[in-house]
Amino acid sequence: MKEYLKERRDLVDLVIEECLNELKYPKVIAEGMKYSVLNGGKRLRPILLLMTLDLLGVQEKKGVPMSVAIEMIHSYSLVHDDLPALDNDDYRRGKFSTHKKFGEAEAILIGDALLTHAFNLITREDIEPSKIVELIKLTSSYAGVNGMIGGQMVDIESEGKEIDLPTLQYIHTHKTGKLLMLPVECACIIAGAGDERREVLKRYAELIGLAFQIKDDILDIEGTFEEIGKPVGSDRELLKSTYPSIFGMEKTKEILDEKVEEAKRLMFDAFGEEAKWHMKLADYIGNRRK
Repeated sequence: MKEYLKERRDLVDLVIEECLNELKYPKVIAEGMKYSVLNGGKRLRPILLLMTLDLLGVQEKKGVPMSVAIEMIHSYSLVHDDLPALDNDDYRRGKFSTHKKFGEAEAILIGDALLTHAFNLITREDIEPSKIVELIKLTSSYAGVNGMIGGQMVDIESEGKEIDLPTLQYIHTHKTGKLLMLPVECACIIAGAGDERREVLKRYAELIGLAFQIKDDILDIEGTFEEIGKPVGSDRELLKSTYPSIFGMEKTKEILDEKVEEAKRLMFDAFGEEAKWHMKLADYIGNRRK
């Protein structure tokens, strides 16, 4: 699985660099966009899109512009998350966060530029115009107030408070989960997948999105700076409710295993061995150390 991920990550990174090399001025924006996107990262979201296209019998190159657009949106969200007004993190992926490298005002604009440029890339998809409109509509929904931004807002409002499980689940499914569902649903749009397959893949994406966030909660306690690329314990410092704070660590790990196994079982039942990479990805998310 690591070799598979590395091959796909190298492909995505090459295309990201080509796209960003088109941008020259203002220099600080061009350099900041490169720094923020190419400063490490697993590329799970674009890889998930390409992987799903392959599963659906469509050439991966069909989804490359969309996959890069999603990674830029993910990177913009991290740039803004790290700002002093939000999580106030000085490090990202073991290096200075964007605002520490370039300045706070610059980081805001760098994040804005990444988000805006992502939609430019979506229009470069070599597919029917009606599908491009559908991709843009879905992306704006999942990255916006009904998705990632909505989850981030509730997360901020919940700092220093005891929240119930439905609120925590809302935060997880929107702040993190929607941007993991997006590549799967975009692949379904590009491939013209039927409703039954699309619903299975959406549920799979929802499960691995929850697993991803639960694992993040665990790593914030059990991880190290070298592994996760930033100081551990940031959730506790901000008094955020997490799965371990509600359920305890042992139960949280059980829930994580349940989500991973359900995701694997779902894909095997629907696609059999053809879904081996999706099943391996679920395991990877559950077992990752960074």
